[in-house]
Amino acid sequence: MDAASSAGVNLSAAEVRRYSRHLLLPEVGLEGQRALKAARVLCVGAGGLGSPIAMYLAAAGVGTLGIVDFDVVDFSNLQRQLLHVTRDVGRPKVESARDRLQALNPDIRIEPHHVSLSPANALDLLARYDLIVDGTDNFPTRYLVNDACVLTGRPYVYGSIFRFEGQASVFATPGGPCYRCLYPEPPPPGLVPSCAEGGVLGVLPGIIGTIQATEALKLIVRAGEPLIGRLLILDALKMRFREVRLRRDPACPVCGDSPTIRELQDYERFCGLERPGGQPATADFDITATELKQALDRHETPVLLDVREPMEFSINRLPGAVLVPLAELPDSLQRLDGTRDFVVYCHHGIRSVRAVEFLRGAGFRARNLKGGIVEWIDKVDPTLLRY
Repeated sequence: MDAASSAGVNLSAAEVRRYSRHLLLPEVGLEGQRALKAARVLCVGAGGLGSPIAMYLAAAGVGTLGIVDFDVVDFSNLQRQLLHVTRDVGRPKVESARDRLQALNPDIRIEPHHVSLSPANALDLLARYDLIVDGTDNFPTRYLVNDACVLTGRPYVYGSIFRFEGQASVFATPGGPCYRCLYPEPPPPGLVPSCAEGGVLGVLPGIIGTIQATEALKLIVRAGEPLIGRLLILDALKMRFREVRLRRDPACPVCGDSPTIRELQDYERFCGLERPGGQPATADFDITATELKQALDRHETPVLLDVREPMEFSINRLPGAVLVPLAELPDSLQRLDGTRDFVVYCHHGIRSVRAVEFLRGAGFRARNLKGGIVEWIDKVDPTLLRY
């Protein structure tokens, strides 16, 4: 990033051969490749976006590549997360990522961080690197990364994917906008499903992640026109790109003229994903899979309300369940029998929490199946298909 930081960095004969196609580019050349070797880049996430980001940055010769991810490899990851292969299922993602990247380029340094990025560790972790590339898939972490980048003065290469659409931009550069300038407030909880809930085309993170890697390389070698003040949007179904101009918001609470955010916050609460105190509204809010099975065995007959999407419902369901996707619930109340007890479930028990809160507010007797249908599969019926 800083020309002075690469002043004492030299390339070996083997590195000259490896990166020769870079050296032939006037915009990169020897000085640019030395800057890449001197650079320290942190990739937040080793999943769908993190895979192409990390692989291309490693192949390009970024000298130190940090990978932060707390998750382990799951079979459902293999459709798009090319850092990992079938034999890695069950391993921490940072470990399989380290092995894959080190095999790809043994001359660089890989720094795995098998932790969950949080307000407690983000500032210290991000401050060790020159540039942050975000491969996360949830709103709390995006706001966390954005605020930490602004507070530590680190450029933030942003990307996101959902179903067939992707976005990319560069935030938190001097004079440029930040993520909060684009999205001052998070969407209401449950309104925007995650990729685990809504799905994603397997190749889409490859496209967006490669764009993010391109932007990171441009920032390091100081070439071209980065996506600063521009949001690139891809509609993969139509294979169309469009661009939205962005401006820094002078009233932005973190990067504006008079910032009010000077330290990291509780981003789960900011995004509405945690109730005050982390406690359910009442003691009987949740029901476990085991408790529901026992109730059904006693011939109790609550309405089993599935608030997932139709494609999820077609994969698996609880016996006798009624499908009402969460987004359609407000318009479907007249179809529901208010004299009955309801047990509401989704995939992991996140959307169903919002549904139960809504139903109770409307006067229904409703409980949330804790852990969703995944918990039911684990504790009650392992014959159901898992996705």
